[in-house]
Amino acid sequence: MSNLKIYNTLTHKKDLFKPIKGKKVNLFVCGPTVYDYSHLGHARNYIIFDSFVKYLKHTGFDVFYLQNITDIDDKIIARAREKGVAPKDLAVAFEKEYLKDMKTLGIDSVSKYARATNYIKEIISQIKRLQDKGYAYKIDGDGIYYDISKFKNYGKLAGRTALGAEDAVSRIDYSKDKKNRGDFCLWKFKQEELEPSWKAPFGQGRPGWHIEDTAITEKFFGPQYDIHGGARDLIFPHHEAEIAQMEAISGKSPLVKYWMHVGFLTVNGQKMSKSLGNFIIISDFLKRCPANYLRFFVVKNLWSSPVDYSESILIEIRSAVEKIEEFVRKVKSQNAKCKSSRQNAKFIKDFKIKFYKELENDFNTPKAFGVMFEFINKINALLDPPSHKVSDGQSKNLISKKEADEIYKLFQDIDKIFGIINFKKVNRVIPGGIKKLVKEREKYRKNKDWQKADQVRLQIEKQGFTVEDTSNGPAIKSI
Repeated sequence: MSNLKIYNTLTHKKDLFKPIKGKKVNLFVCGPTVYDYSHLGHARNYIIFDSFVKYLKHTGFDVFYLQNITDIDDKIIARAREKGVAPKDLAVAFEKEYLKDMKTLGIDSVSKYARATNYIKEIISQIKRLQDKGYAYKIDGDGIYYDISKFKNYGKLAGRTALGAEDAVSRIDYSKDKKNRGDFCLWKFKQEELEPSWKAPFGQGRPGWHIEDTAITEKFFGPQYDIHGGARDLIFPHHEAEIAQMEAISGKSPLVKYWMHVGFLTVNGQKMSKSLGNFIIISDFLKRCPANYLRFFVVKNLWSSPVDYSESILIEIRSAVEKIEEFVRKVKSQNAKCKSSRQNAKFIKDFKIKFYKELENDFNTPKAFGVMFEFINKINALLDPPSHKVSDGQSKNLISKKEADEIYKLFQDIDKIFGIINFKKVNRVIPGGIKKLVKEREKYRKNKDWQKADQVRLQIEKQGFTVEDTSNGPAIKSI
């Protein structure tokens, strides 16, 4: 039985995670609207759910992770008009860019990417059923709208029915003929000749934003499922609209058992967004830093809390990731012929229990990583050569080869969830020529010929390695 607890936006508390169908988990996350490149705010959302899904799988759950691709939308049509291209061509091009970014970031846990335009039949079916049940009405020359006054529980997720400061307001449906201010569009009638549209019983047109998601989730999951994820700004009105649509159609509640909303990524306190122009495109970031640095930055913070990004934070990230990688490299190369000890076995066992215990508590990665760095410091002290004596005159305990292998395997398992360690770099074999250059550099340093020592160091770095001078001698690292 899982002891995992997750903060649920619907209940406003940490709920014990019990999927509807035992170990089978159906999870849906709002995907991108493909009209532009994805930025770090988007990356945070998708890295968190990628790690969370991998964690669920690690603990024995069978997860089907569904993500939509909004490939028809006002934003896509407007951007295509600006660029003088067909909306479909624009959407296809940016979908490719998005999927390329996801691959580079190691986000590979999504079971199915579902394009909205592949589910027009399901969308039309949902709108017809809403009409039949009296939840939808027509505005001539405009579209089909959802009447929120007919759904008594409208606002139960957000705890309100009016817009707030954090809401995604860029896609609110304005019409002077709406019955209620909060009514939203289910189907937009065709207005221009080149505008993408589909035939429907209620008129030629295209889907509204909210109906796309419920049509897709009903197709794959039915009227109810386990987890819905997305950024905080989607709580209202987008996710509220999804609830109103599907629960009105099915008569079943709740649509989703657990709602997980990721905190904003901010820049100097402001939400990173395209509308504010303060965004950093994923591909631009990855030109400067490896993907595992971005993944570490994201997962070292609690998923539901806001995180402020600054260029200076990259120094801290690099230092932390290098510390982990150097530790794993040292463990990997450990060949001490000492016996395993009860004390070391306890250190390893306690670390494993405490690390995963923190993840059980609302996927608390900051506390889990705190446990990890505490363990690294403890084991690093034991990995030092026994040149120093403790008070009783005995050498420090060392980590045996068997213990080192166990630790290495533990960090491999952690990395399968979080993707924060570059194992190719860690396991890179140091060529004999590099070792020879390091020895040569040491000779120059002992003779205090600093200029020649620096010249050799540059030769080493040109070949993809660096030397760190420690109290135990030079340590060679892969760049």
